Amino acid sequence: MPVRPPSRRHVVMAGAGAGAGLLLGNVTAAYAADVPSLGTYDVVVVGAGAAGMTAALAAAKRGLSCVVVEKAATYGGSAARSGAGVWVPCNEVILAAGVADTAAKAATYLAAVVGSDVPQARQQAFLDHGPAMISFVMANSPLRFRWMEGYSDYYPELAGGMPNGRSIEPDQLDGNVLGAELANLNPPYMAVPAGMVVFSADYKWLTLSLVSAKGLAVATECLARGTRAALLGQKPLTMGQALAGGLRAGLLAAGVPVWLNTPLTDLYAEDGKVTGVVVTKDGGTGLVRARHGVVVGSGGFEHNAAMRTQYQRQPIGTDWTVGAKENTGDGIQAGERAGAALALMDDAWWGPAIPLPDQPYFCLAERTLPGGLMVNAAGRRFVNEAAPYSDVVHTMYDRNAADPDIPAWLVVDQNYRNRYLFKDVSPTLAFPDAWYTSGAVKKAWTLDALADATGLPRATLRATVARFNSLAATGEDPDFHRGDSVYDHYYTDPAVLPDSCLAPLWLAPFYAFRIVPGDLGTKGGLLTDPRARVLRPDGTVIPGLYAAGNASAAVMGHSYAGAGSTIGPAMTFGYIAANDIADTAT
Repeated sequence: MPVRPPSRRHVVMAGAGAGAGLLLGNVTAAYAADVPSLGTYDVVVVGAGAAGMTAALAAAKRGLSCVVVEKAATYGGSAARSGAGVWVPCNEVILAAGVADTAAKAATYLAAVVGSDVPQARQQAFLDHGPAMISFVMANSPLRFRWMEGYSDYYPELAGGMPNGRSIEPDQLDGNVLGAELANLNPPYMAVPAGMVVFSADYKWLTLSLVSAKGLAVATECLARGTRAALLGQKPLTMGQALAGGLRAGLLAAGVPVWLNTPLTDLYAEDGKVTGVVVTKDGGTGLVRARHGVVVGSGGFEHNAAMRTQYQRQPIGTDWTVGAKENTGDGIQAGERAGAALALMDDAWWGPAIPLPDQPYFCLAERTLPGGLMVNAAGRRFVNEAAPYSDVVHTMYDRNAADPDIPAWLVVDQNYRNRYLFKDVSPTLAFPDAWYTSGAVKKAWTLDALADATGLPRATLRATVARFNSLAATGEDPDFHRGDSVYDHYYTDPAVLPDSCLAPLWLAPFYAFRIVPGDLGTKGGLLTDPRARVLRPDGTVIPGLYAAGNASAAVMGHSYAGAGSTIGPAMTFGYIAANDIADTAT
């Protein structure tokens, strides 16, 4: 069952008297005469991430003129950095692959995962329009998708859950379709190994390539794809690079301009309606007018220390996130000044992370593979290490005040290191010295010495490891139920018996990795309705203003349905916003 903390929804008043006919705090007509005009379009989209580019593409294909303004010097945002899983039930890709999904299963499952944190009508809007969005993107861009077979929903035991998964990811894309725009694509969070073409679904097996025949076969296929692409003169893109690149290629074909280095300053309002944006472009301030609507897809606030301190639990900061560095909540703050309600501001797309010296490393397989366990400051286990990553961090925060676990430590042995890839470090190879000098990793030849290095109690750590080893021998974890869910077994080693995610720690030296609450981005933002229209605290609509992606409060509420629960809804509500604008344009 999902582990959800008590609802902590924040609905924030943007100012006294924010009513149906009044916008507060934004640039209005009285000021516009002094701001140079940068043009008028039917739709202005703020942010060139997955949400914004999908919205712009949908608007253009509905016959509306559109421009995308982007703060960064690159396009793609956090989506371009990601593995680009896309969670959209009942889409044509999984149905063609034989996945027995139905609308009823999807609705039952999403309702069980999200609960009452998000109105059912908004959940249903996502489910109703998501499949059409995927079909639309494939019909109007070079993007194609593939099923991530076996990557289960995060709570597959719930009614409607799919143990074999619903998630899809972009297929290989030739970057040559982007021409000169390829150089403006936001780089990935982690580069694919040189000469290889790797999909997100491959990483599960690449981790096991030294100890698994299938892992070796997948690694060989990744290399073969890279060789084929080189022989054909292609510039292969996968994962987030393919997603962002494919959407940008669609905008190029549709003639939609994307203005980089053009941050949002504020929303522009006339007669109680949002009718444009004020931006900084080429060193000066300018006004871009929107005849029919503005879509805010500018990302979350993960890199805004003041906002994180205001809304989220401590300890928190901006150093543990892997979200795009430009995500400082600009669109959320502008919407709040326009009278918008905010929701879910306390939450994020959490995941355990190791604070490495160059950037935080978001742990997926590493904490799930057999031969590792997580302990708190007292040296005790406190969570199912293989649980969905957002649940692990929710548990860290829920328990931290009474039983400190921030930071926690992931403890493994040399047998683990001899078998599995760790981040991009091959089995048996030494970790970079900087990992040790930064304090992110500790190494010792005994558990007592490891306890001393990490500040953990010696006797408790020894006892914890002994208990864990005894559980691993039986293949059952009655303490925290690791291995009970199908999801727990995705990033594991099928060769390990009797349970593929449980193995003893026995071979020195031992390693400990500092674990902190990382995230893929924040999930709180502007409160929207099923049509992606931004709402005031009283539930009325702010005319002309729409939001999608991490600038809006997530349709997933405090939970996480499956791989791609960020990008799937972001693209879907961008698509919904553009179509609503087109349907109501006069």
